[in-house]
Amino acid sequence: MKFSTYKIKSTGVVSYGSVIKSDAGMQFTDIRAEYGQHLKYWIERDAMDELQSIAANLSAKYTEEEIEYMVPIQHGEKIVCIGVNYAKRNAEYKDNSDLPKYPSVFLRYHDSFVGHRQNMVRPPESHKLDYEGEIVIIIGKGGRRIPREKALDHIAGLTLMNEGTIRDWVRHAKFNVTQGKNFDKTGIIGPWMMTADEIADYNNLDIQTKVNGEIRQQDNTSNLMFPFDYIISYLSTFMTLKPGDMISTGTPNGAGARFDPPIYLVPGDIVEITGAGVGTLSNGVIDE
Repeated sequence: MKFSTYKIKSTGVVSYGSVIKSDAGMQFTDIRAEYGQHLKYWIERDAMDELQSIAANLSAKYTEEEIEYMVPIQHGEKIVCIGVNYAKRNAEYKDNSDLPKYPSVFLRYHDSFVGHRQNMVRPPESHKLDYEGEIVIIIGKGGRRIPREKALDHIAGLTLMNEGTIRDWVRHAKFNVTQGKNFDKTGIIGPWMMTADEIADYNNLDIQTKVNGEIRQQDNTSNLMFPFDYIISYLSTFMTLKPGDMISTGTPNGAGARFDPPIYLVPGDIVEITGAGVGTLSNGVIDE
């Protein structure tokens, strides 16, 4: 089942509900109106089965035109990102380096993301705004030093990310990429959360990115150097993963910076990321 967090345009109230696909388009139940709380409340209580039962008995209340999409998990503690995780992406650097022994890891802030159908914002400090389509793990059951063989049991669901990056700002310092990864509203997460029971095989999930209808990125999680179970186990070695935390799992080759010459995003561009059975995450681009 799929669950969306959204703002009701007529009232400004932030709510959440299940996503119902109909001939009339996407529609949404309003679970908050009946039960209060938010998505993380159900995740951290390991009550997603209960939430799905509740949703199954509710009728659609809003159409897509009546809501504004928000990042599905609004109250998670951490957004952890894995860099250069697809094997072809590593080769794209053309530095003749060996495959990495451990994942590259960095953190992003919630303020650097907005929801589906909203705009990435290109800042005045740089016009080197780039796209990165990624599959995102939403942690259900938290833990520390999670064994790899049990790691997938800690997933509540998946969503998608456009991990927008200001390329020249990831090189402002010698050892980190934090600056270029955290400009306000440069990334998109959504369109919703798909629950883990819908995923048959985490090692066989497609991911594709289009810019203005042109395919720029395309790969499958079978080509990850560090698969989902390893990532969860590795991260939990040094941090406590908590319900609602999100982990982006890396982007395929084909980002704009890797073209010759580079092709960065400009106002008016439309980016569409489709993957993992979740659906399609779409955004525009505007100047700040």
